[in-house]
Amino acid sequence: MKKTDKQKTDMQKSDMQQPDMQKVDALVGRLVGDLGASVSGVLVVLGDHLGLFRAMMDGRPRSSMELAETTGLTERNVREWLAAMAAADYITYHEASNKFAMTPEQALVFANEDSPAFFGGAFEIVQSMWMDEPKVEDAFRTGRGLGWHEHSTCLFRGTERFFRPGYNSHLVTEWIPALKGVKEKLERGAEVADVGCGHGASTILMAQAFPKSHFHGFDYHGPSIERAKRAAKEAGVDDRVSFSKASAKEFPAGNYDLVAMFDCLHDMGDPVGAGRHIRETMAKDGTWMIVEPFAHDGLKDNLNPVGRVYYGASAMICTPASMAQEVGLGLGAQAGEMKLRKVALDAGYHHFRRASETPFNMIFEVRN
Repeated sequence: MKKTDKQKTDMQKSDMQQPDMQKVDALVGRLVGDLGASVSGVLVVLGDHLGLFRAMMDGRPRSSMELAETTGLTERNVREWLAAMAAADYITYHEASNKFAMTPEQALVFANEDSPAFFGGAFEIVQSMWMDEPKVEDAFRTGRGLGWHEHSTCLFRGTERFFRPGYNSHLVTEWIPALKGVKEKLERGAEVADVGCGHGASTILMAQAFPKSHFHGFDYHGPSIERAKRAAKEAGVDDRVSFSKASAKEFPAGNYDLVAMFDCLHDMGDPVGAGRHIRETMAKDGTWMIVEPFAHDGLKDNLNPVGRVYYGASAMICTPASMAQEVGLGLGAQAGEMKLRKVALDAGYHHFRRASETPFNMIFEVRN
């Protein structure tokens, strides 16, 4: 007997697995926390831009009126911001005095931009994801990708502010010394290319540490290059640092002793082509230093809090950026060592070694 459409639908419903309501409740509980984190993120950006965190950096308890007077803001708005930040445990509320303060730990994360734990820039990156979601949606539908330069300005500023604390903590003291013979070359005087330099934070940091060497920053994003030039002048290293607009496959040859790429190889459409160009520009005994987001080779091993952040950024920023370029390899921000090694070998290199790592980055030494 032929089954009616209603009978087929009833059978399909009976075959569907019924939800476990306890698991639903647990999931909803986690989502409440995630929703709160999303809302708090917006308020972190607001407090960062308005100078509210910096005004509380000394740890002295303040009322909403005192903080409003210090910052020149409206007390009623400041009062609500303080309550929201206290609910997030990003600042501390003293009930007896009805005042708010920041602990040294909170100040390190939200107020001190030179701190290795500063997170203000990270939230600006997330801000760009929300702002650019319609553009990314279109990239998903069309496959055309979304170029780095097509994102909101807060992405460029946030990226520099997010990565700079890590570079300050590790680049000169750990990563460069982990590369065979590189530190000694830089101390004697070397030529260095920083490809995909962005606002120049890594370039300037190396120049400050190695005054006998010369540094050349390259990025295809014109506004970032202009910002890097201003930063170099402000840091007093513009006599030994130059910045030029150029892509990773077209930057000028210079017989470089070191070519560095910081957290940008996976954004490139043709990383193999970039690697081949680097071989042509390096000195015979030169080194290509690749700094990439930390990732294991297997997806399952990346399903953790750090992987959650990086996969999200990769879906919204990194992979669409790669797909907007020629080849469009789409490595993604969680490529892992095996895929990165293959890029280097396909580009013609014979030496590939993980030289160092942190919970957020992997550092590779690549040579001919």
